[in-house]
Amino acid sequence: MIESPDLRWAFIRKIYTILTVQLALTAAVAAVVVSVKSISHFFVSSSAGLGLYIFLIILPFILLCPLYIYRERHPVNLLLLGLFTLSISFAVGMSCAFTSGKVILEAAILTTVVVVSLTLYTFWAARRGHDFNFLGPFLFAAVLVLLVFGLIQILFPLGKFSVMIYGGLGALIFSGYIIYDTDNLIKRFTYDQYVWAAVSLYLDVVNLFLSLLTLLRAADS
Repeated sequence: MIESPDLRWAFIRKIYTILTVQLALTAAVAAVVVSVKSISHFFVSSSAGLGLYIFLIILPFILLCPLYIYRERHPVNLLLLGLFTLSISFAVGMSCAFTSGKVILEAAILTTVVVVSLTLYTFWAARRGHDFNFLGPFLFAAVLVLLVFGLIQILFPLGKFSVMIYGGLGALIFSGYIIYDTDNLIKRFTYDQYVWAAVSLYLDVVNLFLSLLTLLRAADS
């Protein structure tokens, strides 16, 4: 069957509405964590706070499983999406809590410019018949390399320059994912997969921001 362009555009608008709400919630939660110093101090100064912090960092990975299973079941999918967004927002806030305001602003501006530019480019390219589905295996392999690189950094710190390389690689990889997932949004996601489509783009944007934050923080130090 030939899909109606109006239905696809309505689906795309719905995804970007959800994504905007997610990013606004993330910015609000992160702002609270950064501005209220007692929050970050509690999580790093006591054993109970540290244990809770580790749990909250792991929570998004736990929520991904039920979120994927119930991605097409309303309203459970929206409830899980809200919990997932809140847990990610806290992690972003804790990352920003020990970073200078100048670096946070620079990372936010760069993220906005990159996301808007790549989104517009992907829509332009898709209209002209380009397909970016081939990027999937390469990006997945690149993420695995990035994870191993991050593990090496934790076990054997290699210095500020390697942290900058890690942040730069992460920014490039998640820039590629923005193109890949936007292309999927235009062509491949079904109407019932609106939550999973929003999660994919949300993770791309957040990870791009965190990668740029890592890069700029290392350069600033």
